[in-house]
Amino acid sequence: MAMFSGRTSGARPPTLRMPLIKRVLPRSLLGRSLMIIVTPLIVVQLISTWVFYDRHWDSVTRWLANSLAGEIGVVIQHLRDYPAPDDRAWVLEAAQLNMDLGIKLKAGAMLPEAPADRADGGTTERLLARALEDMVRRPFTIDPQSGDKPIEIAIQLPEGVLQIEVPRKRLTSPTTLLFVMWSAGSALVLFVVATLFMRNQVKPIRRLASAAESFGKGRDVPEFRPAGATEVRQAAAAFARMRDRIRRQIRQRTEMLAGVSHDLRTPLTRMKLQLAMMPDTPEIRGLLSDVVEMEKMVDEYLAFARGEGTERPTVTSITALLEEVVHDAARNGTQVTLETDGELIVPVRPNAFKRCITNIVSNAVHYGKTVAVHAVRYGNTIEITVDDDGPGIPADQRDDVFKPFRRLDPSRNPETGGVGLGLTIARDIVRGHGGDVQLETAPLGGLRARLSLPV
Repeated sequence: MAMFSGRTSGARPPTLRMPLIKRVLPRSLLGRSLMIIVTPLIVVQLISTWVFYDRHWDSVTRWLANSLAGEIGVVIQHLRDYPAPDDRAWVLEAAQLNMDLGIKLKAGAMLPEAPADRADGGTTERLLARALEDMVRRPFTIDPQSGDKPIEIAIQLPEGVLQIEVPRKRLTSPTTLLFVMWSAGSALVLFVVATLFMRNQVKPIRRLASAAESFGKGRDVPEFRPAGATEVRQAAAAFARMRDRIRRQIRQRTEMLAGVSHDLRTPLTRMKLQLAMMPDTPEIRGLLSDVVEMEKMVDEYLAFARGEGTERPTVTSITALLEEVVHDAARNGTQVTLETDGELIVPVRPNAFKRCITNIVSNAVHYGKTVAVHAVRYGNTIEITVDDDGPGIPADQRDDVFKPFRRLDPSRNPETGGVGLGLTIARDIVRGHGGDVQLETAPLGGLRARLSLPV
């Protein structure tokens, strides 16, 4: 009895966690190449920025602060040389017009009792305070809370407090912004150019990997052509030559086996006809049984050696194929169930793959009374499991059953009727599609055949 459903069987086995360094670093060749290019670039930019701010920017700011302090010293000197009120007004007005300073004198005012002799603000205020100490040599204060507004300076004079507002552009250099924009812009341009260049270099490698994977799955790749750098072209040309040699060997083997099949079938058919014309005796019946068994062995061997290699892959519904195989396997009364993860479609050689599934399911039906077939998809892999409740196979002998003509009579039913090529042919076909077959202990107590097929 065959049963079909669309349930997913089980959960995917947990994967091992990768080390932290492997999870952080890019895994693709493009990502690693860009990292090799970008990492030194970032280091160079950081070093350049540090040198600029620690050397160039600091030096330029110090020169500007010294220049401003000198101008303030000149104003104070003129106020001292021209004490008349009209002259002082003229000096302050000239300073505002020619030195871009907001300046005024509060006659009779006094700084706080403990005026600061330096500023508590950023680097600009500290350098300005040092310049004022060296050139003005009068008590002063600098407002450290000015932020982006003009810097406010208060200087104690004998006549009162000289209040000055200095625009910040007098103490900053436009080269700072230009340097940052140039560094960021050049790094961005270099990164874009490197990305485009490396992508073009990686593309032929990806095409080569795709062609090798497709060929390993038994699919034809006639459009593949060597491209890219010299080394990549050499690898691609080597792959093309290897592909041609494998195709030639497969074709020669197929042609040879066709001749062997013809040469063997002719004498076997003649022997069957001669035996059929002889009297029906136990000896004749035994010889006829031997000839029939020999024909079966020849057919099995030819199917194994040929491996259905001449069939072209086509897009096939694995679900429909499994339903057909399970339906045929359940005709002898064995309970066969099927659970699939929806519609599973993948390019395969349909006749060869059906033969593979039929061999595995027939093997399970022969040795078990209950057979369960499950098919699910995990990412880019379709996994098919066939479980039975038969006697199973010892773990240390499971690899031996895949060897040609190997039968494990002590562990299985001795009256199998086979020649020991069923599982061998099944694994040969699956590996021709890029997958594999493994044997395990089934939850039903018998044998589980786990078939993995890449999409």
